[in-house]
Amino acid sequence: MTLPNPSSDRALNIYLTLSEYPILRTRIRHLMRKMLFTRGVVTREVFEAEARQKAIHTQYREGMQDPFGEEAPEIWEERLRRVRDHLTDFYFAYNFPYEEFEELVRRAISEHSDERPDMVTFNPELAPQDMLFDQAEAIEQMPPDERGRYEARLQEIKAVLIRTMISDHLAYINLARRWFTIDDLKRIHQRKIGQGKIGGKSAGMLLAARVLKDVAEEDVRCCVRIPESYYLSSDVMYAFMSSNGLMHWGDQKYKDEAEIRDDYPQLRADFATGKFPDDILAALRTTLYEIGQQPIIVRSSSLLEDNFNTSFAGKYESYFLPNQADLESNLTALIRAVALIYASGLNPDALLYRREKGLIDYDERMAILIQLVEGERFGRYYLPHAAGVGFSRNLYRWSPQIRKEAGFLRLVWGLGTRAVDQIGDDHPRLVALSHPTLYPGTSIKQIRRHSQKYVDVIDLEMNEPATLPIAAVLEARYPPLRYIAQFEEEGYLSSLRTSMVDVNQLVITFDDLLRRTPFARRMQSLLSLLERSYASPVDTEFTVQVTAPQSAQPDVKITLLQCRPQSRIEEQEAHIPENLPEKDIVLATRRMVPRGLVENIDYVVFVPPEGYFSLKSHDQRAKLERAIGSLNALLKDQRFICVGPGRWGTSTPDLGVHIGYGDIYNTRALVELAGQGIGLELEPSFGTHFFQDLMEAHIYPLAICLDDQDMVFNRDFFYTPPNRLTDWLPADKTLLRCLRLICVDDFRPGHRMTLIMDDEEGRAVAFLKARED
Repeated sequence: MTLPNPSSDRALNIYLTLSEYPILRTRIRHLMRKMLFTRGVVTREVFEAEARQKAIHTQYREGMQDPFGEEAPEIWEERLRRVRDHLTDFYFAYNFPYEEFEELVRRAISEHSDERPDMVTFNPELAPQDMLFDQAEAIEQMPPDERGRYEARLQEIKAVLIRTMISDHLAYINLARRWFTIDDLKRIHQRKIGQGKIGGKSAGMLLAARVLKDVAEEDVRCCVRIPESYYLSSDVMYAFMSSNGLMHWGDQKYKDEAEIRDDYPQLRADFATGKFPDDILAALRTTLYEIGQQPIIVRSSSLLEDNFNTSFAGKYESYFLPNQADLESNLTALIRAVALIYASGLNPDALLYRREKGLIDYDERMAILIQLVEGERFGRYYLPHAAGVGFSRNLYRWSPQIRKEAGFLRLVWGLGTRAVDQIGDDHPRLVALSHPTLYPGTSIKQIRRHSQKYVDVIDLEMNEPATLPIAAVLEARYPPLRYIAQFEEEGYLSSLRTSMVDVNQLVITFDDLLRRTPFARRMQSLLSLLERSYASPVDTEFTVQVTAPQSAQPDVKITLLQCRPQSRIEEQEAHIPENLPEKDIVLATRRMVPRGLVENIDYVVFVPPEGYFSLKSHDQRAKLERAIGSLNALLKDQRFICVGPGRWGTSTPDLGVHIGYGDIYNTRALVELAGQGIGLELEPSFGTHFFQDLMEAHIYPLAICLDDQDMVFNRDFFYTPPNRLTDWLPADKTLLRCLRLICVDDFRPGHRMTLIMDDEEGRAVAFLKARED
C-alpha cells in the first residue's frame, strides 16, 4: 500500500478516516500537543489535569458510583487516551488556523512516503510509549528478510523503552537491549503504575530471568521463575511528596551528617501519615484486588539500586504484608509500607553512602516493587522451604580445596531475611558450591552452634510477620523436613528415615537438599551463566521449593528474587614475607582469609573487649557508636583499621559493636575478636548486606579467635601505647575505657603497619614495617 499524495487536500481526509495509519495518527496528535505546550496555549500540567477530570466525569455519566474502584486499569488508560485526543483536537482547532494543521500532516506524510504505513519514522524520544510498542511489535513480526532493514530502529526503540521505563544507566541499557524482547517490555508496561521507571531491583530481577530463559540449559530453564510482580514507578514518589507537603525534605542530602541524623525521626513520621492521589490509590486498590489474600512483600527499587559498584544493599526498607484482612485494611497497610520505604530513601545511612560514592547530586527517586511472597502454608504459618543469597564468586574460602569460581550460598529455612542480615546469635548454612556438603566447622558441636535457631515466617492467623524458635514451627509431618534438617544423636548427625523424631534434636543443615536433589548443581550453573552474561560476578536472592518431596527423585523449583553485580574488592596479590620476626607481628589469623593488601597503616581504632562489655546501658553504647562514627569522619585522610570484640555491624549489641556503614566507611579493615573470655564464636558474615558495604568500600573483614593456637594478638601493641583519642575528640573516663586510638608510631617510632592477606596460604598477618618516606 502507498501513502496518499501529500500535495492534495484529500490526503488530510484520508489521514483522518483510514484506519491503516494508527501510528501516524498518534504521532500527529503528539505533535499537535507539543505545539499547544510550546506556544503557551496550555501547560502540560493543566492539560493532564483537565483530561483526568473529564475522564472521571465520563465514568459518572456511565453510572459508575465508584469510578476509581469499578473500572479495570487498562480500560481507564484507554478512556484517558481518548479524552486526551479529544482535548488535543479541541484546543488545536480553537487556537491554530487550519493551514497549520494541514501543513503538519502534509509534512509528516511527505517525510515518510517511501515507508510502510506502520514504519513511519519519528523521534522515539518524543513519541508516546503506545506508539513505540506498536511499531516495535510490527518489526518483530516481519519476515526475517524484511526485518533486517528495520533492526536498527528496533534497537533504538528498545533502548528508549528501557531508558524511560526501567533504568537510564548506560551499562544496564547496553546489556538489557540485547536480551529483552518487546513482549518482555510490554508486560512490564502493563504491570506498572505511573509514568516513570521501575528502578534497579526490578530491573536486575527481570534481566536475569530473561538471560536464563534464553541461554540456560533445559534442566535449569524449566526450574527457574520470578515471582508475580507489580511496579509503582519512580515518579509517584514526587507526586506523593508534593500532595502531602513533604517537598521541603528533598534537600536532606545536602545537610551535614548531624542534621541528617537528627531530622530523620520527624521525616519518617511525616511520611508515614501521607496519602496518595486518588488515581494512584485506585490503581493500588485494583492491584490488591487482583492479588487477593496472598502475602506480599513491598520492596524498595530505587533508580540507583543494584547497579555496578553501588548495590545499596540493605540501605532501604522492605516490608512483608500478610494481606489477610479486608481489602481496605490491606490497602491501608500497603500505603503505609510504601510511605515508609519512600522515607527510607532519605535515611542517614543511605545519604552518607551516596555521599561517599559521589552520587549525592543524582536525582535518586524511589520506585516500589510489589511481589507475591514465595512459599506455602503450613498450619497457621506461611514460608518457603528455603531461601537465601547466592554469589557467583566465593571470596572467602574455609578450605584450600574450595574453588572460588564455583560460587557460594547463604541458605536459611523460612523467609530470606535471616540470610541477608546479621541477626543475633543465629546462623545460616554456608554452602561452597564446589563442595556443597563441606562445613566451615569440623565438629558436630560447631555445626550445631553455627546452625539456624530461629525462623522468620508470616503468621496468617495473627496477620503479621513473626520470628519463632525452630521447634515452635517445625513438625515431623512437615513434607520437606528430611531435606531441611538432620537428627543429632550421640554426637552424630544423620538423615531422617522416620517421622518419629523429637524436633528439639533436629539441626537445620540442608544436607539432603544439597546431596539428594539437583539444587546445588543448578545454582552453580545459574550463577555461572549470569556472570558470563553480565561480564561481571553477580549476587542473587532466591527461594527454593522441593517438589514431590516423598518421591525417590525429588525436584526443586528456584524463584529468582533479585540479581545484581557482586560487590567485591579488586584483589591485590601479595605474599607474606618469610621469617617475619615475632616481635614485628601485631595480628595473625588463618580464619576465612581473603586476598588483599593494606599498606601504610598509621592508626588502629581498638575497642577493648573488657571495656565494651562493661557498658551496661543503651546510652553508654550509643555514645561509643557515635564516637566511632566521629573518628571515622575525622580520620578520613589517615590509613586506619578497626579491631573489636564480636561482630562489627551486628543488630545485637551483646554480640558485637552495633555500628552502621556510615560509622566505618573510611577504615581499611574490620577485625573481629572472639574467644578467651569474650564468650563469642565467630561465623563469617560473608553475604550479608553489611558485608556488601565492606566490599564496595574496599574494607577487608577478618576474624581472630584468641583460642586458636596459630593466631597472634600482640597485647602489648593494643594496651601499652598512649590512647590518642582525646587528640581528636572529647572523651570521658567511660569512653576512654572502651575506645582506644593507637598510633603505630607511638608503639615503634618510625614504623607503620602493613596487613597482608594471602588466600592461597590461608593466612593474614599485620606487621610493623619501617617507614619508607
